[in-house]
Amino acid sequence: MTAPFNPADGLGGSEDAPGFVVNLDNCAREPIHIPGQVQPHGVLFAFDHASVLTHRSDNATRLLAGRLPQLGEALSPGHFDALPGVHALLELAREAAADGDVIPHAMEIHGAEAVFDVVAHRTESGLVCEFETRQGAEPLTSNFAFVSHRGMEKLKRQQTIDGLLSTAVDEVRSFTGFDRVMAYRFRHDDSGDVVAESVVAPLDPFLGRRYPASDIPAQARRLYVINTLRLIGDVGAAPVPVSRASDAVAPLDMSHGVLRSVSPVHIEYLTNMGVAASMSVSIVIGGKLWGMLACHHMQPRRVSYTVRMACDVLAQILASNLQGALAREQAALVDEAASLRSRVVERVLHADDLIAALADEAGALCQALRSHGLVLAQGGNVRVHGGVGMAEGAALVQWLNERAAASRRMVHMDSLATLPTSVRGQLEPWSGLLGLPFGEELPSWVVLLRKEQIETIQWGGRPEKDYKVGPFGPRLTPRGSFDLWREIVRGKAEPWSATELDSAQKLLDELMRADAAHTAELRRARSQLLSMLGHGLRDPLQSIADTATLLGESGGDGRITQKLQSNSSRMQRLVGQVLDMSRMQGGVGLSVDRQPVDLVKLLERVLAGNRGLHPGMEILPILPRRLMADVDGERIGQVIDKLLGNASRYGVPGEPVLVELSERDGLVLLEVSNTGQPLDAELAANMFLPFERKSPESLRGHKGVGLGLYIAHQVLVGHGGTLAYSYAEPYVVFSASFPQQAAGV
Repeated sequence: MTAPFNPADGLGGSEDAPGFVVNLDNCAREPIHIPGQVQPHGVLFAFDHASVLTHRSDNATRLLAGRLPQLGEALSPGHFDALPGVHALLELAREAAADGDVIPHAMEIHGAEAVFDVVAHRTESGLVCEFETRQGAEPLTSNFAFVSHRGMEKLKRQQTIDGLLSTAVDEVRSFTGFDRVMAYRFRHDDSGDVVAESVVAPLDPFLGRRYPASDIPAQARRLYVINTLRLIGDVGAAPVPVSRASDAVAPLDMSHGVLRSVSPVHIEYLTNMGVAASMSVSIVIGGKLWGMLACHHMQPRRVSYTVRMACDVLAQILASNLQGALAREQAALVDEAASLRSRVVERVLHADDLIAALADEAGALCQALRSHGLVLAQGGNVRVHGGVGMAEGAALVQWLNERAAASRRMVHMDSLATLPTSVRGQLEPWSGLLGLPFGEELPSWVVLLRKEQIETIQWGGRPEKDYKVGPFGPRLTPRGSFDLWREIVRGKAEPWSATELDSAQKLLDELMRADAAHTAELRRARSQLLSMLGHGLRDPLQSIADTATLLGESGGDGRITQKLQSNSSRMQRLVGQVLDMSRMQGGVGLSVDRQPVDLVKLLERVLAGNRGLHPGMEILPILPRRLMADVDGERIGQVIDKLLGNASRYGVPGEPVLVELSERDGLVLLEVSNTGQPLDAELAANMFLPFERKSPESLRGHKGVGLGLYIAHQVLVGHGGTLAYSYAEPYVVFSASFPQQAAGV
């Protein structure tokens, strides 16, 4: 299918398929480079490498005088006797390289009755020579060279993309006299917009309209790159067949020709719009079709080859200047993103509330990354910007935390189709997402959102206008084409460009560094606070414990004495945990003083103390007679205390706690088992982390600080051992293992 603004894509029937019907279903597969026909205002000849004529358009004798070569006949000096200069032109073309870029050679040739623009180029199979009559073409103005040069100079002075394209359409219309000239720019998906237009007053403007990629099939895009200018002088003119010397001769490749005929589908499209003549000039940047200059005229109009070549040169200058402007635009975006990153990080580093600091830059973040909405989140603190609802933002953050937070990698998509239906339904019309996760302690996000593409179209014309519709359907009108485009992009946003993703990744890196600095500062403050609290509470707690002892010795109330001793012991253990945590967070680590210790005696002493603390707990020890090990007895006692405390707190009442001590191959194994239910997977995975909300201490309303198992685990790590959880029905089992002798002993 042809683009609304590529009036010369040249779709046509193939020589290999007489009666071949082109329609909307098969036009994308049509071999448009071998149409087998030419436009009627010119004559085509094709020769093989032996100068034998292989193809000739059927209008040759009608338009050209003198002796002409016949199909299957070798070219001789007597041919083209009424057209002086043709043999010299063919010789120039023959000397050109057959590979690489095809360079056409052109010459103005005066015949007995008419003037022709003759264009010849070499192909892999031989030579193609096209005669284009000046009869019926718009005459070249006497000052055209001056006008075209001035237009190109005006173009060179433009520095912006908009300025370049606006100047180009004005100058091409000045050169050619077409009623409408448009600059057509392609997008990431090969759809395109009319971004500049010069048009006579009675015509409806097309500025701002967008069309789907399927309007220009892949084979047409290929031709636009290799043959950058195309003219259809009269949409209603009947094409002329090109005959071959024999059926053994392959169809002629007209990719580089100037007379190639036009697809009936495209002819109908132009007719539906009331267009009688058109011309397109490709804008090629970096070997790719970046855009086009497309022209429409409401009456037949042919401009000379000279004028067309001036337009082609102008398009090449335009492409070169556009490339420079795009590079400057890219550099400006990179600089803007760098400046924004610096400002955002400066704010974040000096802010107490990180999310509030980011919220102050919400507008700048959206502008720099071309987004329409923003969601900021840190833990349960969620803020939104740009029309995003709080409920929608919270639902999106919850989904991100469940699906993507663990990877700590940037998430980006131009369609939210992978989101759950419940979340996606809330987010309409948001369709593009760029998520930056950066929280170390709390899951934190900067989420940029883009609206659905059809929500961001800025119409400059009248898309609702009805156009005539022919047998190929409403697709062949600007309105119908736009409707199809709407269906194609429903639920999709503009994809994030490579530059935007690179800028976002750099911003994410900076946010992660800033968050790490915040976290380190918070940990230092927490460690200092814990240390201050621990040291400040130790002496008062010892005084309470001593008072309880004196009360007991003096015959005071036994219940009060026991309660004071129990609570003071518990608080001393908590203070000890706080001090241990403070040392570890301060980078000092736990002190471990290894001495030879009889673990059996140590265990019996600890068990006796726990029987007093937990009078309702039955403890069944399984111990050897003696087991010596190089350990820090006080630290290992902490571990045993913690495991027995857990067993008392979470075991089934009335069921005994099993304590087994053994030695295997130089490794000490201590197992504490209590009857209970297995722990869920998430709890089991996190129980040895500090301050975990789902650690066992938080079960059954127990109010611990979440450090006991963490410190116990660290004690064993300090001894070169491990602490592990397992379930052997009906027992919950905690297993501590460590070497009997210190390393190197």
